[in-house]
Amino acid sequence: MAADVASRLRRQLEAPRFEPAQYVKQLSQQSDGDRDLQEHRHKIQSLADETAQNLKKNVYKNYRQFIETAREISYLESEMYQLSHILTEQKGIMDGLTQMLLTADKEQQQQQQGSRQLQTSMGTGGGTSSSSLGSSTTTTSSEAFLILPREAEEHKQRTLTTLLEKVEGCQDILQTPGRYLVYNGDLLECDAESAAQIQRVHAFLMNDCLLVAAWLPSRRGAVRYRYDALYPLDSFAVVNVKDNGPMRDMFKILMFPDTRVFQAENAKVKKEWLEILDQTKKNKALTERLEVEKEEAKARLLVAEEEKQQRPLSPKTNTFEDESDPAMELVDLSLEWIQELPEDLDVCIAQRDFEGAVDLLDKLTEYLSGATSQPGVRQLRSRVDQRVRRLTDVLMYELSPGRSLRGGPRATRRAVSQLIRLGQSTKACELFLKNRAAAVQTAIRQLRIEGATLLYIHKLCNIFFTGLLDTAKEFEMDFAGDSGCYSAFVVWSRSATRLFVDAFSKQVFDSKESLSTTAECVEVAKEHCSKLSEIGLDLTFTLQALLVKDIKAALHSYKGIIMEATKHRNSEEMWRRMNLMTPEALAKLKEEMKASGITNFDQYTGDDCWVNLSYTIVAFTKQLMAFLEEGLKLYFPELHMVLLESLREIILVAVQHVDYSLRCEQDPEKKVFIRENVSFLYETVLPVVERRFEEGVGTPAKQLQELRNGSRIIRVNPESTNSFV
Repeated sequence: MAADVASRLRRQLEAPRFEPAQYVKQLSQQSDGDRDLQEHRHKIQSLADETAQNLKKNVYKNYRQFIETAREISYLESEMYQLSHILTEQKGIMDGLTQMLLTADKEQQQQQQGSRQLQTSMGTGGGTSSSSLGSSTTTTSSEAFLILPREAEEHKQRTLTTLLEKVEGCQDILQTPGRYLVYNGDLLECDAESAAQIQRVHAFLMNDCLLVAAWLPSRRGAVRYRYDALYPLDSFAVVNVKDNGPMRDMFKILMFPDTRVFQAENAKVKKEWLEILDQTKKNKALTERLEVEKEEAKARLLVAEEEKQQRPLSPKTNTFEDESDPAMELVDLSLEWIQELPEDLDVCIAQRDFEGAVDLLDKLTEYLSGATSQPGVRQLRSRVDQRVRRLTDVLMYELSPGRSLRGGPRATRRAVSQLIRLGQSTKACELFLKNRAAAVQTAIRQLRIEGATLLYIHKLCNIFFTGLLDTAKEFEMDFAGDSGCYSAFVVWSRSATRLFVDAFSKQVFDSKESLSTTAECVEVAKEHCSKLSEIGLDLTFTLQALLVKDIKAALHSYKGIIMEATKHRNSEEMWRRMNLMTPEALAKLKEEMKASGITNFDQYTGDDCWVNLSYTIVAFTKQLMAFLEEGLKLYFPELHMVLLESLREIILVAVQHVDYSLRCEQDPEKKVFIRENVSFLYETVLPVVERRFEEGVGTPAKQLQELRNGSRIIRVNPESTNSFV
């Protein structure tokens, strides 16, 4: 009964014109209450769960069928590939047999023709026939000897054409004249680090290059591979990989800057690949050397023929020339280490044995020192020069800023020393300095800005100047024999200092730090910079020149702050004695004045906690002395007039104030108090400022002296209402 209800409900829901809104409306009208609706909802939910379960089963069933079908297709593809390979081999064998038969027929026809010519010549004459016989026989055998290699080469080229028709994107390879196939086979390419299989490839070894094509398992028709890479034989080295666990039957192809690892089907196939690759590389090198020697011999014969035609014949002269002809010392170029030198250089470069590569080059240079014009030397040098350029590129890449900058300057010593040995000292110097500039910039960028500004500046100076000192020591060690590079280092030091000053100014000056903090930071930078004098490098002037603009701005800014504060206090001046309330506060004020250089401040203090000076004059004195001390910490010759004029303008504000107050005040007691403050300002504070300035700078402050002497009119004519300013 329940099954019938579920079946009827399913048919109703699966109806083509089913409308959910109308169905719910009818259901709610027919139901007696909430219970009927809940039961109906439960039935629909059960039906939905059942439908979802059936759908999952169907999907799983179809998925299994899909996997089985894909497996069958894979098996079929493999069988079709094997069948195609067998047919290709059979076609090659049939072509070879056909060519052999044609060659045999041509030889037989030539022999028959030679026999007929011999019979004819014997019938016509004796001596002449003998000569003709030798000539005819020689010609026939020579032609037969030349036909066989030509036919074999054509056969190899046809085989190469047939195989490469299966590879997409390699039509241009067939256009190279003289190129033919030596060996080919399937390989598995593996990851150089993990030995995991990457892809299946087919390698075509030709007499001058190696073609690698990727296998296309999903393609149909004649094309079975896709062009992947083409490597000239003299651009890579072959290295055997020892069997280790799952890493079996593998060998490496090393070419800068890549490494590819291939796995053969078994140990026998791997051995064949290694042997044929090595022999093909040697054959190519031998062929190139013979061609060059042949060209050089032709050139020498032409030169000798021209000289012979231009000079008169003289037996004595010719004999003398033959004896003095640079029959220079000939070197043996057939030695095994000479023949294998280019490949050994490739291996050294691939294994990053830079010292070994340069040692081999030095050994070759010494061996060939007296045989520059010997046949074959030029060809050998051209092959070696290619490796030298590749080695130089690798060493330059080691010094590039994109490489890891860890390890400090010493990490670059290996590449720099080998570049210098290769005669590339200028390039080594340039790359070394670029590498260190990137290291300095990275170190500054990675320094975290946290805590107080002074703490950050301590870290920044320690990182920069320590790195600069280490770089200078390493530079002196690496380029000790090349004094011409030192000017480049000085220029680099200036540019590096500019990077440091940019970071320094951004943190110290742009953040509007107080003048005391700015002075301490600049003093720390000067102290670290002076340590460079240990190696004879003085960047103090460069540092000062880069900081002078920001320091001037800081002095002007702080001068303005002091002047505004002084004017504000002057506007509220009541000319009353200062009460510090506690003995501790009075003692602290005495210590501050003594530290500022005002040693006779005790005579201005009264009973208990009273000071016989106004608050305005005391506050002005403290700010003035603090500005002077911080300014002397920042001082260098370019800032002399800036500091002096700033002090003069600050003092002038106070002088104008006391002058105006003295002339306008009507209370006799306050006038007496004002004169006491004037006496403190002129006879105590200003002389201390002048003396401290002269001690810190080394020259007297004439402008301040003139200001103090020119203002004595205040005491000479105190009743006047005219200001001297």
